[in-house]
Amino acid sequence: MTQNFIPYGKQDISEEDIDSVLKVLKSDFLTQGPQVPLFEKTVAGYCGAEYGVAVNSATSALHVACLALGLGEGDWLWTTPNTFVASANCGLYCGAKVDFVDIDMQSYNLSVEKLEEKLIQAKKSDKLPKIVIPVHFAGQSCNMKRIHSLSLEYGFKVIEDASHAIGGKYLDKPIGGCQYSDITVFSFHPVKIITTAEGGLATTNCQKLYKKMQRLRSHGITRDVEDMILPSEGEWSYQQIELGFNYRMTEIQAALGVSQMKRLDEFVARRQVLRKQYDQLLEQENLILPSQSDDCYSSMHLYPILLGTQDSSLARSRVFKCLRASNIGVNVHYIPVHTQPYYLNLGFKNGDFPNSELYYQNTVSLPLFYGLTDKDQVYVVSELKKALQAIE
Repeated sequence: MTQNFIPYGKQDISEEDIDSVLKVLKSDFLTQGPQVPLFEKTVAGYCGAEYGVAVNSATSALHVACLALGLGEGDWLWTTPNTFVASANCGLYCGAKVDFVDIDMQSYNLSVEKLEEKLIQAKKSDKLPKIVIPVHFAGQSCNMKRIHSLSLEYGFKVIEDASHAIGGKYLDKPIGGCQYSDITVFSFHPVKIITTAEGGLATTNCQKLYKKMQRLRSHGITRDVEDMILPSEGEWSYQQIELGFNYRMTEIQAALGVSQMKRLDEFVARRQVLRKQYDQLLEQENLILPSQSDDCYSSMHLYPILLGTQDSSLARSRVFKCLRASNIGVNVHYIPVHTQPYYLNLGFKNGDFPNSELYYQNTVSLPLFYGLTDKDQVYVVSELKKALQAIE
C-alpha cells in the first residue's frame, strides 16, 4: 500500500472555520467590515498587546512596521541570516541598508553575544542600526530581555519577527505582548500555527505606531478628523496624508482567523506532544535535535534536525532525497539570506556568517503539524532511520 504524501506543514480547517467563512460570503461585507477589527482585537488580546493591525501578509506587516518606525535612506536594519528573505527585504523596501547578525548554535536564533560585539564595532564606525529584527525561529523566542537592554544602550528600535511563534511564550508571557519590543509581527500562511490563507498582523503598545500602520496599509489615508491636515468636508471626507499601500486583509481571511484563534492553544499543545515524541523516537540516533530554552514555550512551527556539527551537505542531500522518495515532504529552513544571489550582488559573500551557513548545510525540517498522526510520525522516523543507515 502506497504511503500518502506527508507534508512538512499543513493547515487544519474545521467545520466551524468553514461556517465562519460562509457567513461572511453571505454578508454585506467582503472587505472593510467588522471581521478585521474583531480579528485584530482577538489576537492583540490573546498576546496582551494594546493594538493589532491586520494586513495581507507578514511581509506587508514588516514593511509597514519599518516605515512606522521611520526607517529610510541612510539607515541600517539588522536581522539574522537564518530566516526567510522577507525579514531583510523589508529594510530594502524602505531604502535602508541591511546587515546580519549570526546565530547561536543552540537555539538557531540571533546570537545576543554576536549582536553586542557587532554593536560595539558599529558604534565606533557610526553605523549603528536604526532597527533590529530578531526572528523567533521555529517558534522559540529570542533572548528578548537582553536584546531590549541593548536597544536602550545603543538606541535602536526592535521589531520581533514572530512569524513562526504565535501561541508561544517568553518568560511565561505570550509572544506578541511587546514587553521588549516596539512591534511584533505574525504570519498566518497555511503552514503556520493558525491560518487566514494568506495574512499577517502587527501588534504594538504604542498608539502612534498603531495609527501610522493603519494608514500605511490603506494608501496612507485617514478618516479620523483628528489626523487630517485640511478641514474635514463632511462625514464622507478622507485625506491621504502620506504615501501608503493596499495591504488590507479581507473579511473572509479575518473570519477564518477569528475561528482559528479558538483552537490556537490546542494546536500548539499538539505540536508540543509531537515534538516530545520525536525527541524520544530519535534520542538514540546520531542527530542534533532542537533544544528548548527554559525561558521559552515554543509554538513548534518547525522540527529541524542537524545531521552533524561539520559540513555534511552531501549526507543531507541524500537523506532529503530518500525521504522525499518515501512521500515525506521534508524541507530545509533556511538558505541563509546573505547567500542568495541578490544579496551576493549587494556585497555579501559565503563565509560571512559561518554559524548560519553550517546550520544550513546540515539541517532538515521533519513534518510537524496539528493533523500529523502518531502513525505517520512513526513512519517518518522509520524512513529517516533507513536513510541515515544508507549514508553510514
